[in-house]
Amino acid sequence: MQLTPLTRRRLRNFRGNGRAFWSLVVFGVLFLVTLFAEFLANDKPLMVAYDGGYYFPVVKTYPETAFGGEFATEADYKDPFVRDLIREKGWMLYPAIPFNYDTAVRDLAGPAPTRPDSRNLLGTDDQARDVMARLVYGFRISVLFGLLLTALSSIVGVLAGAVQGFFGGWTDLLFQRFIEIWASMPTLYILIILASIFVPSFWMLLGILLLFSWMGLVGVVRAEFLRGRKLDYVRAAKALGVRDASTMFRHILPNAMVASLTLLPFVLSGSVVALTSLDFLGLGLPPGSPSLGELLLQGKNNLQAPWLAFTGFFVIAIILSLLVFIGEGVRDAFDPRKTNL
Repeated sequence: MQLTPLTRRRLRNFRGNGRAFWSLVVFGVLFLVTLFAEFLANDKPLMVAYDGGYYFPVVKTYPETAFGGEFATEADYKDPFVRDLIREKGWMLYPAIPFNYDTAVRDLAGPAPTRPDSRNLLGTDDQARDVMARLVYGFRISVLFGLLLTALSSIVGVLAGAVQGFFGGWTDLLFQRFIEIWASMPTLYILIILASIFVPSFWMLLGILLLFSWMGLVGVVRAEFLRGRKLDYVRAAKALGVRDASTMFRHILPNAMVASLTLLPFVLSGSVVALTSLDFLGLGLPPGSPSLGELLLQGKNNLQAPWLAFTGFFVIAIILSLLVFIGEGVRDAFDPRKTNL
């Protein structure tokens, strides 16, 4: 597909903004790496060579009997007995971080939480779990949650703004009054009530936050549709009998998406902050789930272990800074007053 001159100019402008471009590169690499968290941080070996055969415990479950053990249940690769059996006739290749997010680290130098050392680079939390491993999984969950919430809320918000702006009149007036009432709902209290009734989960939190996050793009899209429906080519399409849906999504929506795309990185950062805040308050993911907010909460509850708070703070600060820099670059790239940076 050949790019239009306008698209090439926008890409050139974004590429010329070094801070935004390299922020996108760094964020993309971090996200891509954490997508394969099981291969980066796991208490199961990546590969086991035993008695002339090769096994891959990360992707497949093997019984202890496969390595000369006595039980038909899944092999516990943390068990010294199982390790000795494998080492007698082979070897094991572990990930860079030999702990899962819920692995209880054994033989610590002192009571948990323990300080960072050569074995646990960021130390352990108050339940003797490796902080680095939880950080890898927590980053993935936070970003995936943010991307899903941003995508779904953008779809709902764009549709709502398009309907308001295109039809106007009573449709616009009633929808605006509904948004004003809905936006005034006490979101935090509603979350507290629902958390006391239902067991919090990834999808339940996504659905609840979606109920209140879709309004972020409505105003921008509505304004673009109010302006676009008065343009000559839209009037001509109506006069030719083109259906309203076709006029909205083929002729006006592409222009409205320009303003919407510039806001998406900021919406994504807000989505990540929303999940982190809920986890910090104890209203987020189920207990034990890897979470940046839960790491901050542990830092608050364990002031004698400042590395927990520092780790959570710096990781969240870096994520939000990268997203803000990307958003600024996208905004400048779509700015028609800037032909070249």
